[in-house]
Amino acid sequence: MSDLDAYRRAIGAQFVLTDTDVAKWSRDWTGIYQWVPLAVLRPASADEVSAVVKIAASCDHKIVPVSGMTGLAGGASADGCIMISLDRMNRIETLRPEARVAIVEAGVILSSLHDAADAHDLVFPLTFGAKGSACIGGCLSTNAGGSNVVRYGNTRDLCLGLEVVLPDGQILDLMTELHKDNSGYNLKHLMIGAEGTLGIITRAVLKLFPKPKAYATAMVAVGSLADALDLLNRIQAETGDKVEAFEFMPREYMAQLKRLKPETRPPFDAEYDVNVLVEIGSTIQSECRPRDDGTVPLTATLETILGGMFEQGLLLDAVIAKNGSERREIWERREAAAEVQLGNPPLVNNDIALPLDQIAAFYDEAQAAVRALLPDAFITSVAHLGDGNLHLVVELGKAAHMKDAIMSVVEDVTLKYGGSFSAEHGIGLTKLPSMQRRKDPVAIATMRAIKQALDPNDIMNHGKTLPNA
Repeated sequence: MSDLDAYRRAIGAQFVLTDTDVAKWSRDWTGIYQWVPLAVLRPASADEVSAVVKIAASCDHKIVPVSGMTGLAGGASADGCIMISLDRMNRIETLRPEARVAIVEAGVILSSLHDAADAHDLVFPLTFGAKGSACIGGCLSTNAGGSNVVRYGNTRDLCLGLEVVLPDGQILDLMTELHKDNSGYNLKHLMIGAEGTLGIITRAVLKLFPKPKAYATAMVAVGSLADALDLLNRIQAETGDKVEAFEFMPREYMAQLKRLKPETRPPFDAEYDVNVLVEIGSTIQSECRPRDDGTVPLTATLETILGGMFEQGLLLDAVIAKNGSERREIWERREAAAEVQLGNPPLVNNDIALPLDQIAAFYDEAQAAVRALLPDAFITSVAHLGDGNLHLVVELGKAAHMKDAIMSVVEDVTLKYGGSFSAEHGIGLTKLPSMQRRKDPVAIATMRAIKQALDPNDIMNHGKTLPNA
């Protein structure tokens, strides 16, 4: 109790939660990981984070930083640990439209930043289904991807500067707004994607972009994943790389969506194996201003491209959104992915990155490899196809003991085609076996050396990301 009293003195007793008050912080979104933390601390500033980290270091308490609790790899699991929640650090400190930057605290909810940017006719382009609860600190710590990576890049590409509390409580000030800074090691990139194992991100300088004046959005059915890649390349070439999103939803996904949400209207009258959400966006006024007949040139461009490919036999079907309501309906199908794919554990959630031209071969071979081990496996997939990120989920049913074998065989096929076993969800606990099996030993040794140098007592998110030696 004396240790907890020190935390209470540092940040206020009402912000040190124990017993039944920690229930909200005792499981992840999926429910797969559940735990009982020693306490949940809710500091309100980097100085308060620094103070509690110093206390934790002196007491040898393990620390787990947490944001919106939307992770999918067990990175927030904290049994017997001190959890540091940044939910009170939720201010958008500065938004400067002329410089296209926002300075924010780590507890800012992603959708709140979307709204703030929108008020200035700008966008912060990172987006995914959990945007209403995911926080900026967690997005940075996992280097989150989402649906717009094909045009704007991962979270790493959207960040100019950081503030980080190190494992000894020092505050590392990397809050630059510079687009170029070649002064030594890039410590910012070291912290992004480290999942809180090297420090706690408390603030960030983020890049904003002009908001497209118009979007053209469609659901398209093609004969194969190879045809989908042709479609992507054709649209990019004919629009000047204006593709914002290119998302794959196969037949199995659409069927599962219909079972879970029977009110959902299917995109086509027929069912197809390969369904793709396509969205392009433009800031060019001449492409976005409606014509006298009400048509938007950008939408007409997409219609012309799709029509030409249909005449060539390269498309099976296509439906273009005619208004904002139809666009939202298209996106709702995709943004239900977590509910569609992860609602029936035990399961294996493969978050894979592949070269774009290898996805088709991987997809067929990986499913065959899984069914060779588990013939009745229910497999559903969804993909950020434009950047090569595929989520291949295998429901195990009564074969929970097959989890590691299934994950391993998917890794075999992934590496065969030059891919990575982790694309955007991070490592956490889920992929520690994958790291042990697949990551280059020299890379792991280098990571351990960095961890030892910055966190010699291993108090920051202990047991995550790096497998045991």
